[in-house]
Amino acid sequence: MHLRHALAISLLILIFSSCQTTYYTVWEKLGKEKRHLLKDQVEKARSEQEKASEEFTDALTQVKEIYGFEGGDLEDFYNKLNSDYKSCEKRADAVSERIDKVDQVANDLFVEWEKEIDEMANAKFKSNSRQSLRTAKQRYARLNTAMTKAESRMQPVLTQLRDYVLYLKHNLNAQAVGALKKEVDDIEIEVKTLIEEISRSIKEADSFLETL
Repeated sequence: MHLRHALAISLLILIFSSCQTTYYTVWEKLGKEKRHLLKDQVEKARSEQEKASEEFTDALTQVKEIYGFEGGDLEDFYNKLNSDYKSCEKRADAVSERIDKVDQVANDLFVEWEKEIDEMANAKFKSNSRQSLRTAKQRYARLNTAMTKAESRMQPVLTQLRDYVLYLKHNLNAQAVGALKKEVDDIEIEVKTLIEEISRSIKEADSFLETL
């Protein structure tokens, strides 16, 4: 059983590696090297983060409307909040997916870079290229740290939003509104912290793109 499991994992790794190789080969034929693909992926990740910042801000705005809720269609309020929560959840998944793709291409680029340096005969060229690689890795490390930190801040906010949505779903009454009003300050702090982290990540992305 363990042998079958190991073979299955090995097969999946082989298939994945083959797919990645084909992916890069196709793009190279179209004139795009790994550095171009990394630039594209970083730009896409940056865009997803900007959208995430907007959608989490919209969700916070919706939550804060509970302060002024003095009666009306609580079902409608619940539906809007639920919609905002689902949008944030999908966007968070998209951000995570983009970060994974950025990391994949970056690591593959650095492996290729290292291999190509080893193939060089000119000692001065090798030394300069190795320094360029070290610098690129350092800059990418800063970007990756910023992106993953912002990504990690999304889950606490999603958890709070989900709790609010489910609580409203189970208790569509004035008591539920009163309970949520007491919790708004907490999620506002979480969202503002998230937006700040996303902003830092976007700045790191801009800095990385300028030097790529």
